[in-house]
Amino acid sequence: MLARELNQPVQDLTGLKRTYNFKLDWSPDPPPADAGKDLPSRPSLFTALQEQLGLKLRAQKVVVEVLVLESARKVPTEN
Repeated sequence: MLARELNQPVQDLTGLKRTYNFKLDWSPDPPPADAGKDLPSRPSLFTALQEQLGLKLRAQKVVVEVLVLESARKVPTEN
């Protein structure tokens, strides 16, 4: 989920092995321009993770596997 929201890879370095259910209350950075002033303010994703779950996101370089396709051809098939 975090990788989709941040548009970049996120690697789990928590060491936690179990699956947990949780609710995270946050708002996109920056809030949408059409957000009403009467709506309750919510923290950013980074702040919500730290304050509500005790997790901290930090940028660092790590090794990740990447699959590179140099070319692809569509082979016609019979219907």
